Amino acid sequence: MRNGRHDPTFDAERWQDGRGVAPDLGLLAGEGALQRVRERGPLEARGGRAAEAVPAQEAAEGKSYYGLPMLKEPVWRWYIPAYFFTGGLAGACGVLGAAAQAAGGPGTAELVRRCRLAATAAIGASVALLIADLGRPARFLNMLRVFRPTSPMNMGTWTISGFGGLSALAAAPAVLPHPPRALVRAGDLAGYGAGLLGLPLVGYTGVLIANTAVPVWQGTRNTLPILFAFSGAVSAGAVLQLWPGARRAGAGAVHRFGRLAKAAELGGSFALDREAASHAPRVARPLQRGASGAMLRAARGLVAASLAVDLWPRRRSLRRGPGPLEALSGVLALAGTLLLRFGVVEAGRASARDPHASFEMQRRGRGGAEEAKKRGVARMPTVPGVEATGKESFHEGPGV
Repeated sequence: MRNGRHDPTFDAERWQDGRGVAPDLGLLAGEGALQRVRERGPLEARGGRAAEAVPAQEAAEGKSYYGLPMLKEPVWRWYIPAYFFTGGLAGACGVLGAAAQAAGGPGTAELVRRCRLAATAAIGASVALLIADLGRPARFLNMLRVFRPTSPMNMGTWTISGFGGLSALAAAPAVLPHPPRALVRAGDLAGYGAGLLGLPLVGYTGVLIANTAVPVWQGTRNTLPILFAFSGAVSAGAVLQLWPGARRAGAGAVHRFGRLAKAAELGGSFALDREAASHAPRVARPLQRGASGAMLRAARGLVAASLAVDLWPRRRSLRRGPGPLEALSGVLALAGTLLLRFGVVEAGRASARDPHASFEMQRRGRGGAEEAKKRGVARMPTVPGVEATGKESFHEGPGV
């Protein structure tokens, strides 16, 4: 409809890009411009009803949401899983650097310097990837206009910003040839601050995606942030393990840190499967089947192989620099942690396309009903000045 009249040219323009956005009403920019939808049938192209045919698989599983997904799947491209990876790496390096700084001892100064440099480079890459997905820097800055503790996305933006500034300040003495003493002291204080902010940063992306309606993410909200935190620790240990140099500072501590983190990530990956399956097998399906299941199995195998290489007996001193086995272990660990992020994101896409998984979570009281029961209030707010009828769902207290 254009100027009060139906215009066929307008409809043709609206469907041309494959996303059904009116050219006069929307500017295709940012992450919304990355969305792709399935091909439309002849009825849909003319604005008619969608075909009611349901695949043969649906006949055995029962009727679904008219054969269509109940949720919109994420429109993210590769920027976001890579952003998850670099953010976890940066946070873990910040925490490890602050811990080494507090512990002190011979050789720790060089380890602290390398942790600060790695954290600064990783958080810079993380911010660049996030802005690339958002479309333009202004969208990132707009998220800093408010401070909302109840929003994981808003708190994550503030954490990234604070961590980035503190990491850059902490790394400044390491890149300057003759830094002033005041800058060195400020860098040490900033290193402790980066370590504190690195604790939420290393796992906040798991909290972010778990706070959605995507069944497999919502169903693993207790395990997913912990798994991301351990995975970030694995990637940090792998980067320090691969760090070039004639002698590696704190090599023994890094080696032990990496082995513990890899064992914890493997345990967390199995716990992720169990938590998803505890709701319904349909919710856990993307973790075992399809492209996402293959990615997650490969990620688990790569981390397990890296741990096996670490436990292999060797004669070469760890302080002489990365040998063939250390290099192999580091590469396997980095590949496994990166593939884990891509697998989790792909599992979310597959889960969003499955309406039966959404139904299973709703039948088990997940989502708004669960929160209403916890708070003891009506699901729908009552009008001020009007008494509740008592028929509202879960009405055990005053309206909100």
